[in-house]
Amino acid sequence: MDLKKFITVVPNYPKEGIQFKDITTLMDNGQAYKYATDQIVEYANKQQIDLVVGPEARGFIIGCPVAYALEVGFAPVRKEGKLPRDVIRVDYGLEYGKDVLTIHKDAIKPGQRVLITDDLLATGGTIEATIKLVESLGGVVAGIAFLIELTYLEGRSKLEGYDVLTLMKY
Repeated sequence: MDLKKFITVVPNYPKEGIQFKDITTLMDNGQAYKYATDQIVEYANKQQIDLVVGPEARGFIIGCPVAYALEVGFAPVRKEGKLPRDVIRVDYGLEYGKDVLTIHKDAIKPGQRVLITDDLLATGGTIEATIKLVESLGGVVAGIAFLIELTYLEGRSKLEGYDVLTLMKY
């Protein structure tokens, strides 16, 4: 299935010059969403995943159905102040400033094989921070899966040494 047919490109959003890749038109097509999820599940099965981790909010949209299909748990990565129990945190750089991501301290057991999921690989900053969280808890990043990769932003360079799946490249 050509998944790009289900992505709507929105010109000049959120600002002039950006060609935003809208995944909601993939998600609202049951067959396309299932196909994309099944592709990630097939990849994850080869990686022998124990747990799926995804950063908010679109990492949840991708990761939760994958975790369900694999019959493994899902651990959310959230912005600071959003998780109710003890967390670890990592600061990461944004284009104009910094942000913080957190995960529950008990979300990952040492040695667990983790699949990180998100909708889009752009500059790689969010996923790089997510990797730091997983590894600081003793998890093994066995794979990273995205629907879309914006190759011209070279985010994959921050993921060297990791197994990465992208279903569509722009």
